[in-house]
Amino acid sequence: MEDFSAIPMTMTVTELNEYIKMSLDANPVLGDIYIKGEISNFTNHYKTGHLYFTLKDESAAMKAVMFRSSAVKLKFRPENGMKVIVHGRVAVFVRDGQYQLYADAMEPDGVGALYIAFEQLKAKLEAEGLFAVERKRPLPKIPTRVGIITSPTGAAVRDMINISGRRFPLAKLILYPALVQGPDAPPQLIAGLDYFSRTKSADVVIIGRGGGSIEDLWAFNDEGVARAVARCEVPVISAVGHETDFTICDFVADRRAPTPSAAAEIALPEVGELRRKLQNIITHNSLSLSKLAEVKRRRLEALSSRRCLSAPHVLIDDKRMAAVALTDKLSAAMGAKIGAGRLALAGASSKLDALAPLSVLSRGYFAVYGEDGGIVKSVRDVKTGQRVKLRASDGEIEASVTKINEYHGDGEK
Repeated sequence: MEDFSAIPMTMTVTELNEYIKMSLDANPVLGDIYIKGEISNFTNHYKTGHLYFTLKDESAAMKAVMFRSSAVKLKFRPENGMKVIVHGRVAVFVRDGQYQLYADAMEPDGVGALYIAFEQLKAKLEAEGLFAVERKRPLPKIPTRVGIITSPTGAAVRDMINISGRRFPLAKLILYPALVQGPDAPPQLIAGLDYFSRTKSADVVIIGRGGGSIEDLWAFNDEGVARAVARCEVPVISAVGHETDFTICDFVADRRAPTPSAAAEIALPEVGELRRKLQNIITHNSLSLSKLAEVKRRRLEALSSRRCLSAPHVLIDDKRMAAVALTDKLSAAMGAKIGAGRLALAGASSKLDALAPLSVLSRGYFAVYGEDGGIVKSVRDVKTGQRVKLRASDGEIEASVTKINEYHGDGEK
C-alpha cells in the first residue's frame, strides 16, 4: 500500500508529475503490457521516423508513440481505423502531465494473439537452448531411407516424391501420414517424430506442409511438437510453409527448408552430381595408388641392390668373424675371472687354516678336556685329583690334577 506520509503537503506541478511518473514506472504491469485497440490520429513523422497515434475502443482513448528504432521493425504499414495489438509500457510525459503508451511492437489484431503466443514460446525455448547451433546435427551425406511426416493427400508429399525420383531414386521414402492443420494435428506430428526416433527406420526425417496463414501453420508452433523435434534421435528437416514463413519447428530442427520441395533437395544428393563426385574420388585414389606403388617399387629396387641381398655370404662371413672375435674375448674374460676367483679362494683357505683348531694345536698348544668331556676354559672348571685329557695335534695325554694355581687380573697368584 502506498505510503503518503513522505509526500509534502504542497507540491509543484513538476513535482506532482514526476511523482506520478515514478509511480507508474514502478508498476510491473504497466511496464510490460499488451493493449488492443483501433488506430486513429495516425501521424508518421517522416523526418524522425517516429510514429504518433491514438489507441481507442468504444469507451476510451489514449495517446501512443513508437520511436523509429521500433517502427523500422514493423512488417506492415499502420493506418487509421486498423485494429491492432500493441506491446509497450505506460508512462507519464512530465512536461505535459499526460500519460501515454510507449510502443515497441505492433501486430494486426487478426493475428495478434497468435503472434504473442508465438513470441512467448520462442523466447522460452530459446532460453532453454533448443535453438542453439551447437546442438544441430549434420545431415547424412547419402541417406538411403527418408522419413516424411505430412498429409498423405497434400501437394507437399507429391512434390517430395517427384524430386526424390529425379534426384536420387535409390532412396526409400517412408511416409508417416499425419494431419498438418487443426487441433488434432500436433499429437499426430509428435507420434510420427517419436516413431522414427524409436525405430531408427529412417536416416533423416522431413516434417512439414505447404504454405498457409498463421492459423493454418499453427500446429508447427506447438510446444509439444517442438520438443519432439528436439528429442528425436534422427536428424530432422523442418519444411513448413513458403519461403517467408517461419515456425517454432523451424528454429528447433537440425535444418530448415523454405518449402517441402527444397527439403527433398537438401536431404537427397543429385545422382548425376554424386556420380561425378564418386568418379573424381576414384580418379584421385587411382593417382594416389599409382604414386604410392611407384614409391614402393623404387624402395624395393633400392633394397634389392644392397650387398646383403646380392651377396649374402659376405654378410655371413663378416658376422662369423665378429662372432669368433667375441668368443675369444669372452674366453679371455672368463679365464681372467676364474684366475681371480682361484686367488681369492686360496687366500680365504689360508685364513681358515690359520684359524682351524688343529692348526693351532700343531704349533705346540694343547686342548684340555674335563672328566665330563667338556673343554676346560678356566682353572675353576677342575679340582685337585680330577683326571683330565690333554689333546695334541697327534694324540691325547691322560693326566691327574695335582695342584691348581689361580692367577688374578694382575698376574699374581
